[in-house]
Amino acid sequence: MIIENQEQVTEAVLSELQRIKDPRLREVLSAAVRHLHEFAREVQLSEAEFRRGCAILAQAGQLTTKSHNEMVLLAGTMGISSLVCLLNNGRDRDETTANLLGPFWREHSPVTENGGSIVRSTTIGTPLFVTARVEDNDGNPVADAEVDVWNTSAEGLYENQDLTQADMNLRGKFRTDKYGRINFRTVKPAAYPVPVNGPVGDLLKVQGRANMRPAHMHFLVHKPGYKTHISQVYVNDDPYLETDAQFGVTRALIGDYVYHANEPAPHPEVTGPWYSLDFTFTMEPGDDSLPLAPISGRTEGDQRPEQVVWERA
Repeated sequence: MIIENQEQVTEAVLSELQRIKDPRLREVLSAAVRHLHEFAREVQLSEAEFRRGCAILAQAGQLTTKSHNEMVLLAGTMGISSLVCLLNNGRDRDETTANLLGPFWREHSPVTENGGSIVRSTTIGTPLFVTARVEDNDGNPVADAEVDVWNTSAEGLYENQDLTQADMNLRGKFRTDKYGRINFRTVKPAAYPVPVNGPVGDLLKVQGRANMRPAHMHFLVHKPGYKTHISQVYVNDDPYLETDAQFGVTRALIGDYVYHANEPAPHPEVTGPWYSLDFTFTMEPGDDSLPLAPISGRTEGDQRPEQVVWERA
C-alpha cells in the first residue's frame, strides 16, 4: 500500500499481519499494533519522544547480561509482570499463590534432600527453617513435584551478585514427599534495592518511588499435568510490603515468618535465634513447560552491586 495519510499506516501494517499462519500470533501482534498506534495518536507522540523511547529499550537490552536482566526488571517496574501473572492464575479461586518469576532464577540448582540445607558457604543471616506443602485445587497433596527455591542473604544479595558466596549458594531443588511437603534450611532473606543504573532507575526516580523490594523467598514448582507454579513468599514484617518497586505483593503471599528466641532449633548445628516459615502452594492443571531463565550465572569479573536505596518522595 502506498501511504497517503497517518491512518493508512495502521491499515497497512494490520493488512500485512494477516499473512501470519499462526492464529494466536496473528491475534497478539495485531492487537499490539492497534494499541501502540493508538497510544502514539492519543499522546501525539513527538519524534524526539519516540527516539528516546527506542533508546530506553536499547539500553535495557544492552544492560542485560548473564547475571542481570534489565528487561524483566523494567516489565516488573511498570506492573506488567504482576498483571500478566494475575490474569493467568487463580481463575477459579479468589486468590492465587502464583507470583513473579523475577530476574534472578537460574536453572540447574543443586538437587537437595528434604531436610537439607541450601546454605553452601559462610552466609550472613539468621537461620530459617522452611516447611512448604504443595496441593491441588481440591486440597489434595501433590507428591513427587520438583520444587526449586532461591533467596538472598541477609545483605540482600543473590549469590550471582556476590562473589563472596559460593556458586549456587541459597539455591536448591527438592522433591515433595507423599504428603506434598518439602523442608529445608536457609537464612532469612532481606529486602534489597533494585539496580538503578539504567532505565529502571530513571523510571523510578522520575516517579519519586522507592527502589526497594520487600524480603521474600522464591519457589518454582513443576510436575507434569500441572501448570508450572512460580511464587514468592514475602516476609510479614517487612517495611516495604506496601511500596514494592515491582508491584508483586498480594495478600495471599505474605508469609508468617516466626521468630524463635529461646527454643531449640530443628537442627543441632543451629544455636541461638532462628525463624520458621510454613506455607502452602496451590497448583492448577495446565501447561507444565518451564520459563526461560532470566540469567544463566555469574558474569566474569562481576562485582557486588552498589546497594543504592531511594526512599519515596
